Parts: sequence; C-alpha cells; structure tokens
Amino acid sequence: MQLYNKLSAEERRALIEEAGTERITISFYQYHNIGNPQVLRDHLFLTWNNLEVLGRIYVANEGINAQLSLPAPNFNAFKEHLDSISFLKDIRLNIAREQDNMSFLKLKVKVREKIVADGLNDETFDVTNKGVHVDAKTFNELIEDPDTVLVDMRNHYESEIGHFKNAVTPDVDTFRDSLDIIEEDLSEHKEDKKLVMYCTGGIRCEKASAYYKHKGFKNVYQLEGGIIEYDRQIKEEGLENKFLGKNFVFDHRRGERISEDVIANCHQCGAPCDTHTNCENEACHLLFIQCDDCKAKMDNCCSDECAAISALPYEEQKALRAGKGNSNKIFKKGRSEVLKFKK
Repeated sequence: MQLYNKLSAEERRALIEEAGTERITISFYQYHNIGNPQVLRDHLFLTWNNLEVLGRIYVANEGINAQLSLPAPNFNAFKEHLDSISFLKDIRLNIAREQDNMSFLKLKVKVREKIVADGLNDETFDVTNKGVHVDAKTFNELIEDPDTVLVDMRNHYESEIGHFKNAVTPDVDTFRDSLDIIEEDLSEHKEDKKLVMYCTGGIRCEKASAYYKHKGFKNVYQLEGGIIEYDRQIKEEGLENKFLGKNFVFDHRRGERISEDVIANCHQCGAPCDTHTNCENEACHLLFIQCDDCKAKMDNCCSDECAAISALPYEEQKALRAGKGNSNKIFKKGRSEVLKFKK
C-alpha cells in the first residue's frame, strides 16, 4: 500500500506533459475538530493519489488546509469524495484564476500540529468563534467606511507585490508575528472601529478573526474566500476592483495577476517588477523579486556568489552542500543583504 509520493518532480513533470490533460488548481480549508489526523491523512493520500491529485495538504487536530491540482476529468470524482466526508461536504473550493498544469509536481499530505502556525498555547481560544464573513460587494463598502481599519494578514513578501488600497500591511515574516503586532497597534480601537481582514484564501483571516474576538475586538470581519474569491466575484458581478497588483500564491506559479498595476520593484536593479523567483543555487533558494533582464544577467541567481556555485557541475555543488543545513535565507524571503533594492 503506497502512502507516500515516490516520483521526483521531474518524473512527474514528464508524465503530465505526456498525458496532455488540462489540470485544475484548487485550494480549500476547514477548521474542524479531527480526532485522529493520521487516519484521515492516510485515507486522503490513498484516495487522492488514485485520482492523480498533486499538492500540499496539511491535516491537524484543528482541521485541514489544502492546495492542490488534479486532472480536469477527475474533478467530479474528487468532489464526490470530499462530499463523502461529513465536515467537507459542500465546502467552498477556491479555483485558481490562472491555471498552470505544473502548479504542483508532488502529492504531499502531512500531519501538522496546526494547519496555520500561530504560536498560541491558549486553551480558552476557540478558533471556530470566527468573525463575520463578507462577500466582495460588502467588503468594498466596508473598506470605504472611515470607521474601518483594513488589515492584510499575509506576510511582507506577499503584500509587497499586491494589496488592497489603504490596507495596513504588517512588515512580518510569519502569520504568528502579525497577531501581537496588530493587536498592539489597534488596542485603542477594540470597540469603536470595524476590523476588516483579508488574506489569500481566507484561512489565516478566519483564525485571526476568532483570535481578535477572543482579545476583545467587538466588530470583526473577514473577506470570505480571500483575494482568490474576491477576484472571481468582482469579475462576475462587474464590481470595482480595489486590489492593486498580484496575489501571491504558494505553488510554482507564485502569483496571479488581479490588476495591471505593478507596485513592486526588482530586488536587484530596482526596475518595476512583481515576479518572484527562487535562487537557482540549491544551497540558497532565496525567494526574491527578479526582472527578466536580471534573470538573464544573473542566471536566475540572487548574487554573483550563487551564480558561480550554480554554474558548477552538479556533483561539485552537492559536495559543497554536504553536511550543511538549509540556508537561513530560505526563511527570510526577500531579506538577504545581497539584494540592493529589497523592500
């Protein structure tokens, strides 16, 4: 019985190209008390592997967070399987606005302590006591209200390439960093302001809305379905788009364009650019913004040092990495000192 992925990314890429079938990229989440996450994890892997699902799925006692792709012909079978699980029946699926058959190249279903790491150890905090969900139309109305504070619950490298007009965009590396910062900054407005939050697909806002209610905020709202669903609704309903730039996504695409505005800059030359890349040097893999000119000049690397290493034969690169852990640069997205024009 196969319970883990056995193919490399390159092997999977070749199989996808050979199949020639269009794939659909989907994300969804659900907070729910799961008694035995490992049992659910194994069940999901066995079923979804047979449906050729690829992606990154986290299961924990508090629920499930899934970002995945699957062949379009298998969608109905996939949906039927979701509906057979009581707490996932009729769940909203966020369909990617820009499809890419290579958005995911492996199926990874992992048991985690939490589906959204928050650093909290408060047993009195109820993640299901969430704020008010609002659609795109109501969201647009709310954020024009002078008594509203609009907060981006994503990390700095996400909001750098795209965010809503007039949003507070905390300069943080992780979700857990933002919780205390936002509470402290808005502590004087727990009763007199409307706290409106948004994120990529809704999962971080849902936890944050429950957290801020727990901390005494009286009027807490979140954009239902996040930026992904907002983009769908404004286009289908002809609403004004109040989002500037790209929506960062956590797959090989790295971004979906929501508006034509380019609000970021290449981290190497400063030219207008909002395209993320990972440094080609396997020992670095820094995520940063790089324009096409710098990509060609630097061979897809963040520095001359990394370019030199990346140009070495694979076995020499492997020898240099031997015995070393992952570079801390991986976890300081866009923050490396080698980048002259970082935010």
